[in-house]
Amino acid sequence: MTDQPFQELPTARRRRLVFRGVLRSILSSTVLVILYYELPLDRPLDSDTAVRVLIGLLAFTAIMAWQIRAITGSPYPGVKAVEALALIVPLYLLLFASTYYLMQRASAANWSQPLTRTDGLYFTVTVFSTVGFGDITPKSEAARVVLIVQMLGDLALLGAGARVLLGAVQRGLQRRQDTGDHDAGPAAG
Repeated sequence: MTDQPFQELPTARRRRLVFRGVLRSILSSTVLVILYYELPLDRPLDSDTAVRVLIGLLAFTAIMAWQIRAITGSPYPGVKAVEALALIVPLYLLLFASTYYLMQRASAANWSQPLTRTDGLYFTVTVFSTVGFGDITPKSEAARVVLIVQMLGDLALLGAGARVLLGAVQRGLQRRQDTGDHDAGPAAG
């Protein structure tokens, strides 16, 4: 790998870097979705489930911290930030989709209608995108509490998460300048 700024790379090299970043992003998202549909999510909802969800949120936080560190150390932090988003956002959404699916399996009274895995993912994405069609609604207090946690997490991920990732890109670009590399500019990948 070279320390040459992204915009100064030959066009073919830039395209390869972008292509590889997009390919890794698609692959990581695909693997996460396959895992979501293939993992055995048939355990009863109990305090162990709550602990697993908490562990999932902690793992998500650790992965996000790891990705931020990778962005700041990358020679092309913009490309790495796109790859990080392609891992972090699906992981976050699938964590909540799994939780909603498990809650449905524990009690049909949690939701206005039965949820399949696809329904859980659909509901999670509609809440994340703030569309909220209203066709699936939480009926139990527990489901509403989990939904509140997701909505607050959505705001944090969209607001603070985006700011942190952009800050990591800026720190990566600044690191390049401080180490004597050429100015990578704001469009650097």
